[in-house]
Amino acid sequence: MEKRDKGSSPMAMMMGSRDENEDVENTTRTAETMLRLVPMALCVSALVVMLKNTQTNDYGSLSYSDLGAFRYLVHVNGICAGYSLLSAVIVAMPRASTMPRAWTFFLLDQVLTYAILAAGTVSTEVLYLASKGDTAITWSEACVSFGGFCHKALISIAITFVVVICYAALSLLSSYKLFSKYDSPVLTYPGKGIEIATFQG
Repeated sequence: MEKRDKGSSPMAMMMGSRDENEDVENTTRTAETMLRLVPMALCVSALVVMLKNTQTNDYGSLSYSDLGAFRYLVHVNGICAGYSLLSAVIVAMPRASTMPRAWTFFLLDQVLTYAILAAGTVSTEVLYLASKGDTAITWSEACVSFGGFCHKALISIAITFVVVICYAALSLLSSYKLFSKYDSPVLTYPGKGIEIATFQG
């Protein structure tokens, strides 16, 4: 009688499949954790650059706090940095992703993506006006006199738009993780008893 190969037994195959799934989950968890930590570092960088953005010369003094758009940029970057750290810690924990957790990440990622995008867009408009001026609203070309201030503002805004890209990627990821939990819709053909899934995950 031939000996049965233990490596090909159903139990061994199940254990091997389970180990592969765990490896994939660990890799995915690590990648998402890093993806959430990167915007935290970028937000802190953009925040610090803007907070230190003050210039004084013969024409007077100009600070980021004098402009509402730049204050909003600082606040949103601070909020996004805190959320990125908190979400990275939660994702790094080896726990099964539940539906409420998936919905929470999905909604918060979406809200903060639009918030940081708005901060970068409004700040860009203000910086453009400071560079080019606008005679219709009597806005002078402030960057001519405060070049250093405008340069630091540009750096902070550029970093903020990199954060926007990171959060857009996070939004896509959280959307996929949420909606992949739902079953595929099924089309039923009356009279034929045939059911076909419209798509497969």
